[in-house]
Amino acid sequence: MKTGRPFSTINKSLFLFVFFIGMFLVKAQNNGERPPNFVIIFADDLGYGDLGVFGHPTIKTPNLDRMAFEGQKWTNFYAGASVCTPSRAALLTGRLPVRSGMASNKQRVLFPDSKNGLPSEEITIAEQLKEVGYRTACIGKWHLGHKEQFLPTNNGFDYYFGIPYSNDMDKLSGKVYSDYWKRPNDSIKTEHFNVPLLRNTEIIERPANQNNITKRYSEEAIAYIKQNKDKPFLVYLAHNLPHIPLFASKDFLGKSARGLYGDVVEEIDDGVGKIMATLKEEGLAENTIVIFTSDNGPWLPFENNGGSAGLLRAGKGTTWEGGMREPTIFWSPEKIRPGVVSDLGSTIDLFTTFSKLAGATIPDDRSIDGVDLSGVLFEGKHSPRDTMFYYRGTELYAVRLGDYKAHFITEGAYGQFGEREEHKTPILYNLNQDPSEKFDIAKDHPEIIERIDSLVKEHQSKLIRGKDMLAERE
Repeated sequence: MKTGRPFSTINKSLFLFVFFIGMFLVKAQNNGERPPNFVIIFADDLGYGDLGVFGHPTIKTPNLDRMAFEGQKWTNFYAGASVCTPSRAALLTGRLPVRSGMASNKQRVLFPDSKNGLPSEEITIAEQLKEVGYRTACIGKWHLGHKEQFLPTNNGFDYYFGIPYSNDMDKLSGKVYSDYWKRPNDSIKTEHFNVPLLRNTEIIERPANQNNITKRYSEEAIAYIKQNKDKPFLVYLAHNLPHIPLFASKDFLGKSARGLYGDVVEEIDDGVGKIMATLKEEGLAENTIVIFTSDNGPWLPFENNGGSAGLLRAGKGTTWEGGMREPTIFWSPEKIRPGVVSDLGSTIDLFTTFSKLAGATIPDDRSIDGVDLSGVLFEGKHSPRDTMFYYRGTELYAVRLGDYKAHFITEGAYGQFGEREEHKTPILYNLNQDPSEKFDIAKDHPEIIERIDSLVKEHQSKLIRGKDMLAERE
């Protein structure tokens, strides 16, 4: 006598097995089994103290505040440099800008008549992610070369929409920079700056209408997310503001108690909220990592037109804390462990962190300065970063090791905070106890100075400097 189930019953059982396995796989994919999406929102000249969640009393940033409460607020997070061009190069390449040549002692940033841009041999985070199937978009300020060979679309980005350099460039005659030292006034117009707005490599508007540029950048980011939601994506949204000149759309103009600067920051915050809402509506939030930070500290000489470094010393252009420590928030609901992180991190680390999360191979033919922060984000581990190098141009001015920061050279910027001074004995601060860098403790800790000196010697012995790409102008 034959035993077992009839053939039809076996077919039915096999069908059900295959069906449920298929449903399980679909559910797994929908639950974020595919590589995570990445959204980098990069402000320009935003100060450490310019967000509500970082202590500003009158600038209202409810969306960034919520992002911090739901995600991680990093209080010791650094830009790769204290001015625009080298800072952006550091973020995109995961390397100190002195290595790529995107730092100079002659020209601190690129200009509309600059000859060069980001070297083609540099590998950007967009190129890394494209290798593993990502769609990539750069929206906003680029500032790594305005010629076609240097634009985002030749550096790993599938799509570009933005102004290729700072919004105060291509200034028309009749206005001088001293105008911006005053309180905001109606005589400053968007048409005074003949900056181009590009879509990919084509100029679609000149001068760009900066009155609504923040709003348009956020809308472009949202549209790209919706159009590319079926594949892993990277959106690098680099706002031109609150770099001066300041402009806000009608919905935000005059809204903030902080004045025009506050209007600008509140409009950026509104865009962040809409991006977060889009990610939730499209079912992408749980598998998307969003980071908000800034390229460098506030441009302090411009008084009410500039931001605030809060309790930190100095601002943009300097290697004091106010020049490079930035307000930073990571967000990914149900993935990132909510909390306040006081460990060290840097925009330089995004290259390594995102590459590893996406399954991309870290290049082994060059020095990569970034470390992987995923253990901090998802597992509550301590950051593997314990050092920070503060370069001004191609010179190393200061080094942080753990709690301590030693200044070998100090110098102000834009007429503030003093002339250049080289210190025979470095100035030393414990930044956890003295984030304002007020109390020099070098004489009490010669062993710390000795450790940092050894670190510097080791770093410089292996440093290969890139050719200066900023100095030449046409």
